[in-house]
Amino acid sequence: MEAIGVLMMCPMNNYLEQELDKRFKLFRYWTQPRQCEFLTQQAESIRAVVGNSAVGADAELIDALPKLEIVSCFSVGLDKVDLIKCKEKGIRVSNTPDVLTDDVADLAIGLMLAVLRRICECDKYVRRGAWKFGDFKLTTKFSGKRIGIIGLGRIGLAVAERAEAFDCPINYYSRSKKPNTNYTYYSSVVELASNSDILVVACALTPETTHIVNREVIDALGPKGVLINIGRGPHVDEPELVSALVEGRLGGAGLDVFEREPEVPEQLFGLENVVLLPHVGSGTVETRKAMADLVLGNLEAHFSSKPLLTPVV
Repeated sequence: MEAIGVLMMCPMNNYLEQELDKRFKLFRYWTQPRQCEFLTQQAESIRAVVGNSAVGADAELIDALPKLEIVSCFSVGLDKVDLIKCKEKGIRVSNTPDVLTDDVADLAIGLMLAVLRRICECDKYVRRGAWKFGDFKLTTKFSGKRIGIIGLGRIGLAVAERAEAFDCPINYYSRSKKPNTNYTYYSSVVELASNSDILVVACALTPETTHIVNREVIDALGPKGVLINIGRGPHVDEPELVSALVEGRLGGAGLDVFEREPEVPEQLFGLENVVLLPHVGSGTVETRKAMADLVLGNLEAHFSSKPLLTPVV
């Protein structure tokens, strides 16, 4: 397969990049100073694209690559891939589900604890020597809090199962009520937020779920409520979130994702009730290797005329 051209859209993972280089003819898109000219020159040789949650394959790229057969994504999210165009042209699409579920769900619980128990602030308190002059202020209990989950898919369900270990009642919103679960279903996000202490965003990003957490939802969650976003940045109306936190209309937030990554609103930097992470939900050595292996496995399956491991299109 060394002659098969694979276009990697941006730096993602060293192991993945090295293995692609070994097994295929790898083109690194981000290193090309004149990308339009490059695509024209290599249009006949590129048969696969490897993207992620930041850079995928839009209609323009797909049209520029007439020999493209597969888009293999180093992510679960596919909002950066034009799925309609891929279907029209018979281009296969794969992603990396399941292998990152545990890490993302673990992080969601970590964010809940970090926000409610002010773990980051406690760490700073000790480091700057403030403990010598008095105890840290009291924080908020996590066990028993009502957890509302937007999207009860693989990750949402994993978050729910972990939260149950803390005796947390589980509520959820999804497009339809899920069978075989005793969790409480709400047919609107506003209603879910009104009946939750902690609201977790865990759904896929689509045009319908963009800004699914808006001012109305934030106000329903209220000044004692906490928002946890381990989904995607555009799920939340970020200016509304910032103003609610600054004005005290929302109790706190744990955010792994943002609307314009890596840009983060500076108004959040000074808030002790906010925990900010640099989109590291799946960022463990073990999971990133498993994700890379899935990308490689899907490519090798396709070019060996075998079924894809994790087909989407």
